[in-house]
Amino acid sequence: MPPLAAEPYAAGLTSPDLAPVPPQERTWGTGNYAALWISMSLCIPTYMLASSLIEGGMNWWEALLTIFLGNTIVLVPMLLNGRAGAQYGIPFPVLARASFGVRGANVPALLRAIIACGWFGIQTWIGGYALYQMAVLWVPGLATLPPIFPASWALATGPALVFFLFWLVNMYVVYLGVDSIRKLLVFKAYFLPVAALALLWWAISAGHGLGPILAQPSKFTSSAAFWAFFFPSLTGMVGFWATLSLNIPDFTRYATNQRAQQVGQALGLPTSMTMFSFVGVVVTSATFVIYGKTIWDPVVLASKFDSKVLVSVAMLAVALSTLATNIAANIVSPANDFANFSPTRISFKMGGYITGVLGVLIFPWKLIADPSGYIFTWLVGYSGLLGPIGGIMIVDYYLIRHQQIDVPDLYQYHGRYAYRNGFNVAAIVALIVGILPNVPGFLTAIGVLDKGMVWPGLVAVYNYAWFVGFLVSGGVYLLLMRGYGARQSARPAPSALSQPASSPSLA
Repeated sequence: MPPLAAEPYAAGLTSPDLAPVPPQERTWGTGNYAALWISMSLCIPTYMLASSLIEGGMNWWEALLTIFLGNTIVLVPMLLNGRAGAQYGIPFPVLARASFGVRGANVPALLRAIIACGWFGIQTWIGGYALYQMAVLWVPGLATLPPIFPASWALATGPALVFFLFWLVNMYVVYLGVDSIRKLLVFKAYFLPVAALALLWWAISAGHGLGPILAQPSKFTSSAAFWAFFFPSLTGMVGFWATLSLNIPDFTRYATNQRAQQVGQALGLPTSMTMFSFVGVVVTSATFVIYGKTIWDPVVLASKFDSKVLVSVAMLAVALSTLATNIAANIVSPANDFANFSPTRISFKMGGYITGVLGVLIFPWKLIADPSGYIFTWLVGYSGLLGPIGGIMIVDYYLIRHQQIDVPDLYQYHGRYAYRNGFNVAAIVALIVGILPNVPGFLTAIGVLDKGMVWPGLVAVYNYAWFVGFLVSGGVYLLLMRGYGARQSARPAPSALSQPASSPSLA
């Protein structure tokens, strides 16, 4: 049997980044996946995730339990989607072709890419603002520069200037290529755990021990108020990694076997997220004891230290570790997604530049200006887009195709995944139907609609955006595909990476 590379793939559907990974090049073991999640979890947004729950009113154990439950829930679609990547060596945009069609896969890929652009913008703003806090200590005039942006942008000139400079650094790293970030990733792997422990030690010391810190009560006056905050927060916790739950095949395609990615992810994701979140919970709770108010942003907290040198070192380290996280987590996948749209025209670098521009246009400084915007607008909002995609892909792979995919046809315009002109109408309809129930609640959350104008039930549905979208789209897709997709029976997959089909595969 000839090797997979010899298969006649359509030029418009493949590139070196999108082609299947041959078995001999799959070298990631359990430790690699555990390390991946430890590295991914140790970032400033994870800290802010935990601290935002404290700022929102939860006590320490309520916040940690919410984070642990959310990450345990999102681990399920993570493992389910990751299985296809490990079995066939294909990335997320290519796997999506089985359910959405070879052209229709651009819809979920671009939706996922745009959300990654938002994360890129958030990380870049965090790094840029950290550098601003350092710079303003030495150049106080930065804080008094005259405003040049409209008031509605809520963007001061000094932070905007440093943010733009840090954005240019990110784009320069994209220009150099991903390999240039390896040393920064090593720096982050050593620095952030040490910095987290140092911050934890400071909080316990300045807060007179863990007792007074953990004794901070919940701010909710009734159980109804708690549950009203808990459920959208849980959805936000799921939404935090909802992007990776879709494009996890981008990483599992390198797995030596299924057990490696499954055990590595199960060990790495919930535990590292919960442990690092504990630092955020303790430190944020300590700020109330120390300063009389909760400070949920670690960059703002660090700026309150007395030593200029200490603040400068801390802010520079935050910026460098953020740069490493940004390139690894928020450039690689969207660059592949944009490249999938036009492999012959959009290179990895061009995809990275597109990500950078859209990351600014999404106004990241407004998304994380307060905890409610971070959770209810950003995390919950985009989970309503990604939940439906996850439901469709999982139903397609497990209930429609029974884990049997014809890999060469994923790269052909006239294969079994061509559907109608490259689009699977069933998937598109299911996606729209799954998104629609969450739209009214989202519009009220961002202030476009007044709550009095929308039926309260629809507003409440938004609190469960990811779950609603996942179940509705998955159910609708299953019904449509069983009704219209049984026309074509399966044929054995001819490629070296495809497993012999033991049950029908619908297209």
